[in-house]
Order: sequence, then structure tokens, then C-alpha cells
Amino acid sequence: MKNTAIITGASTGIGRELARIHAKRNGDLIIIARNKAKLEELKNELQKEFGVKVICISKDLSVNESADEIYTEIKSREISIEYLINNAGFGGHGYFHERNWDSDLQMINLNIITLTKLTRLFLPEMLKNKKGKILNVSSTASLMPGPLQAVYFATKAFVTSFSNAINEELRGKGVSVSALLPGATNTEFANSAGLNNTDLFKDAFSAKYVAEKGYKGMMKSKLNIIAGLSFTQKIMFLIMPLIPKRVILKTIKKMQEI
Repeated sequence: MKNTAIITGASTGIGRELARIHAKRNGDLIIIARNKAKLEELKNELQKEFGVKVICISKDLSVNESADEIYTEIKSREISIEYLINNAGFGGHGYFHERNWDSDLQMINLNIITLTKLTRLFLPEMLKNKKGKILNVSSTASLMPGPLQAVYFATKAFVTSFSNAINEELRGKGVSVSALLPGATNTEFANSAGLNNTDLFKDAFSAKYVAEKGYKGMMKSKLNIIAGLSFTQKIMFLIMPLIPKRVILKTIKKMQEI
């Protein structure tokens, strides 16, 4: 395989669009998600349309051992990875003390543990080859606390902080780590998180738009790639450091109330 990218959470949404973009650039793919049928459907579509090689790995990435299992399988095939796109993630709506703990633990495992472990496993080979790009899909949620999505916002804060720190560590070594920070995006995320009827997702951007911005930013080795914000939201983020924290918390909570 050549010009090979791993994309987690590739069966739908931003991950699926990222896979299409990479295949269009004549890149081979290893696509990973739980839904095997959707992965196979995407594989057939990309191979037929772009003539690239695609490997499907069906895996529940919220399980702690999943990153090691993926790495072992790819190394057994003697495939060199040039791009790692950690896209898989999910959220959940509600008061923290009322939410199901197992669900929040799975969220932490997927959004933080698996992402961090995959980065740690594939980064040394990239450094050895002096080339490689990693794109960690975070969120604009990482820039603030999130009442009614407390754990999700916190996990994304980790992703952005982690990605930025590693980016600086790798400067001048031929490898970059970028964080993609989408705003509200029209994907299955809103459904699974129970946010469809909130103000937060009223004017969501398309997954294709966000994926294109993310991929281009990754190729340019950008530190943070913010995509999918309205003009009003952009202004809000600019003035946020000047707004009292309590006001921000109340505003975010109101936006997420159903």
C-alpha cells in the first residue's frame, strides 16, 4: 500500500468524508469503525471510484485494548502509515450526576485513551521515516467548559491540549500533529448525543465542508484548524477571554437545554 492513511470513525460523517478526500488524492486507506457493513460499503465505493486499496477493520474503539489490536494487525501486514486521523468520538447530553457512568467511561476511553495510544504507537515509525501527519479531531467545545456535556467538553479539551503539545515537540522533525476543531456539524453525533433539538445544532455545517477544511489544514501542518462556525460564533470566540466565566457557563448551558 502507498500513501496510506488510518481513519477511525470512518463509517459516517466527517470520517467518511475524510476517507473520500484521501482516496481522491490517490491515497490508500485503513478505515476503522464498529459498523462492518458500512465500512465494506465505503470500501467498495472508494475502490471502484478512485482505484485505491482499502482495508476495513471493524473494532469497538471504546475498549482499552483496541489500539494495541489495531497496531498489531497493521504491523502484521507490514504496512507503513503516513497519515493517522483520529476521528472517532462521541458525546452525551445530560446532568453529569444523572448520566450513565458506563457510557461516560466509554466516552473517555474512546475520545482520550484510544486516541492517545494510537498516536503513541504510530508516531515512532513516522519519526524514523522523517515524514508523517497526524490529525486529531477535537472540537470548538475544547475551548470552554460545557454544562450538560461536561465529560465530552473535557475530553475534547484534552485532545486539543495534547495535540498542541506534541506539535511543538515535533517541530523540525518532518512530522506534524494538527487538531481539527469543528463547530456544530451535521452528522450522527447530534443524534447520539441527544442534541438535535438544541440551539447548538440549529445551523450546523456539513461534514464535507468540515472534512475539507481539516484535511487541507493537516496537509499544511496547521496547529489548530477551526471549521464550521457562523460569523456570530466567530465573534463570540474572539471576545470570550473578556467575558466572565460564569456568564459563559450560563450561556453554554442555555444553548444545550432541550
